[in-house]
Amino acid sequence: MHASDPTDLSLLQRIAARDTAALAELYDRHSRLVFGLILRIVRDRGEAEDILQETFVRVWNRAEIYDARIGGPLPWIVRVARNRALDRLRARKVRALVDAPAPATETAVVEPAPDTAIQSPEAAVLEAERRRRLTDALAGLPVEQRRLIEAAFFEGYTHTELSQRFGLPLGTVKTRIRAGMIAMRQGLEHAV
Repeated sequence: MHASDPTDLSLLQRIAARDTAALAELYDRHSRLVFGLILRIVRDRGEAEDILQETFVRVWNRAEIYDARIGGPLPWIVRVARNRALDRLRARKVRALVDAPAPATETAVVEPAPDTAIQSPEAAVLEAERRRRLTDALAGLPVEQRRLIEAAFFEGYTHTELSQRFGLPLGTVKTRIRAGMIAMRQGLEHAV
């Protein structure tokens, strides 16, 4: 199914008009593919089923903001599912950190993991300064580079997905991201 599938476009328009039958038809058309993708990411059937449901609820709630100029309906649905699955993995990691039992030894002093350590005021100031420099370096990039870097690193898009999303050749996406990363690195090196 290619990006301009007229059936999917029609179904999304009907969903935006709150047609539940259209949602059911879209689900029937693509749920197996979407479920397979989610299952490969989270590797847990129960969680994959939950995320599949969340994906189609999100399609129902956001069909009116779908923009065909960015990509076809199926890639949009796949992106929604992928993002939901990645969010679930991140939440699982955070939950594992929070739920981890404290060490049971009384004699040994165990340093907390760097991610969970309580920072000293000096470390907190240094961390805030590092974030500010990184934010400034990112803000100093040309818009074409910054948008691609933000989408790749903060939203999890692959270079191929960015190429489709922004309507750019794959080589252009890679070149802009690389040039932006080099510029940021140079800017950060000069700031130190």
